[in-house]
Amino acid sequence: MSDEDLKNILGDFYTITSIVVMRGSDGKSKSKFVLHAPQSLDLEFHQSIMNYLVGAFKPPCNIFISFADGRSRKQVPLKKENGKTVMVALFQSQESIVGEVVIEPVHRKKVEHNGVKIELLGQIELYFDRGNFYDFTSLVRELDIPGELYERKTYPFEFSTVEMPYESYNGVNVRLRYILKVTISRNYVSNIVEYQEFVNKETDCIGLIGQFSNSKQADGKVRNYTPPPSINNSIKMEVGIEDCLHIEFEYSKSKYHLKDVIIGKIYFLLVRIKLKNMELEIRRRESTGSGPNTYVETETLAKFELMDGASVRGESIPIRLFLSPYELTPTYQNINNKFSVKYYLNLVLVDEEDRRYFKQQEITMYRLLETS
Repeated sequence: MSDEDLKNILGDFYTITSIVVMRGSDGKSKSKFVLHAPQSLDLEFHQSIMNYLVGAFKPPCNIFISFADGRSRKQVPLKKENGKTVMVALFQSQESIVGEVVIEPVHRKKVEHNGVKIELLGQIELYFDRGNFYDFTSLVRELDIPGELYERKTYPFEFSTVEMPYESYNGVNVRLRYILKVTISRNYVSNIVEYQEFVNKETDCIGLIGQFSNSKQADGKVRNYTPPPSINNSIKMEVGIEDCLHIEFEYSKSKYHLKDVIIGKIYFLLVRIKLKNMELEIRRRESTGSGPNTYVETETLAKFELMDGASVRGESIPIRLFLSPYELTPTYQNINNKFSVKYYLNLVLVDEEDRRYFKQQEITMYRLLETS
């Protein structure tokens, strides 16, 4: 329904101060209007008009999207934009996504349409450009030819061996998602669309039943798994302040899977300043955009105390930090030229005058296929 439609309907009965029909990024109609009703207007008639307006923005049918083996598939949590967590089905990249779409007219009302289709979309949204989605995957299946719907109808669909190259990601300034989107095309009035999201984790992907709008879409999540690297060199570095401090630290490897353990040692070769404590941090650095529009966000995901008190020359401190308690993702390198995610181990030393000394080392994170 357009601004002009509402003006034509309401203009004979009300003084219209302002009227705007807006649509969200999901395609939903969102009206905003200010009306002044004359005192002579019958209250019941006014209420009937208000009820009509409420119904005018509701879709004439319900759309449901489901996966063929949704009940038997592994479920994983997916955090929505509103902060709530829902459980969604998990798929692997190169799998076929099979299911069905059910369209059910409300109160058996006739729904005229110019065709029904379902799309599988991989999208990136940058939050400084919210509402604009960059599609890197787009597949379409036509479900129905133009016609009319009077009763509940079921449409099977299949996307065979789908290539989902990137893992689903919800970051500080960017999100990468996979969705199923059902669209009922109509003349003169807005299309009916429903979305359903599903998750992809670098070699696998997740599916989700979506929420209603004037276009139905299903969000999903995709995870991609990586085999253990054939070469995984250790990290050896030195931290020093001339004639005051000389520390050598070593990590057993430079690439870690998300449930791994960081093992290492710190050696004090020269100590002429009084250190108060020492800790190891895990930091995630997210870079979005490019050129002058590059945004960088750094999060400290974990702090692990290595030492509390003074150290002496010749002392050795072991490191054993389990990664499984933390919400980590794989390292992402320049995903579709839109964003990157990197991880760092940050060694922090604090002396008795609260001066802080840092040494940072990048590490690579990857998702290992779970065996159970």
